[in-house]
Amino acid sequence: MTVLEQVAGRIRTIKPNPICDDCLAAEIQLSVRQHANHKTRELAENPGFRREQSHCSRCGSLKKCIRATN
Repeated sequence: MTVLEQVAGRIRTIKPNPICDDCLAAEIQLSVRQHANHKTRELAENPGFRREQSHCSRCGSLKKCIRATN
């Protein structure tokens, strides 16, 4: 399974809750948070995902988060 597939899968499992890159990286055990950031920005360009300023459903911080929309 690719990192992009892992990221997309995790986001879909917590739908409709938003998640920040830091929490996403921790949950799927990525060693580098920037890797999660790169993949969430890539996913946000596709239908079914939205990346926006929001409160993360995990840590509660207000920052860029991604969520599945369908």
